[in-house]
Amino acid sequence: MPIINVKMTHEDGGATKEQKEQLAKDLTAAFVNIFGRGEKTCVVTIDEVSTDNYAIGGETITNLREK
Repeated sequence: MPIINVKMTHEDGGATKEQKEQLAKDLTAAFVNIFGRGEKTCVVTIDEVSTDNYAIGGETITNLREK
């Protein structure tokens, strides 16, 4: 069973339900198109990460964006 995991920062209220559904549909379609495997077995998970919980170079994204 293929699992496609998307991690993205949670900003401005986060992605809407509709945006997440469209992303899952489009990623599933791309997987089926490229690999020729059935869409019924393709799992998409979307994780939204707070910018306080995501750091580059030891500094959170929240702090980097405030600069």
